[in-house]
Amino acid sequence: QVQLVESGGGLVQAGGSLRLSCAHSGISRSFMGWFRQAPGSDREFVAAISYSGESTYYPDSVKGRFTVSRDNDKNMMYLQMNSLKPEDTAVYYCNKYPPSVLYWGNGTLVTVSS
Repeated sequence: QVQLVESGGGLVQAGGSLRLSCAHSGISRSFMGWFRQAPGSDREFVAAISYSGESTYYPDSVKGRFTVSRDNDKNMMYLQMNSLKPEDTAVYYCNKYPPSVLYWGNGTLVTVSS
């Protein structure tokens, strides 16, 4: 059974940093990703990482500011977010990449104040 639990969200001022964590179980060796959904918007891709961690992918909107990593021994994935902007405000989710509709968790809320 797959379980995904996101944590680490909070309120931060613009320019600040946060580190999100994703505790996962039941997911075999695969790409994993971070996604986010802002109020009134569709869920969007934020970052992806291969099982080995050697390959990572980001959309232009976060490239150079966000860094995805994973610790397979601990079944954890992380998202280091720096230079946060108000437009980064959203609920952040982890999932396989590409995502499975079966695996969405509750997410963790990130709020960036201007």
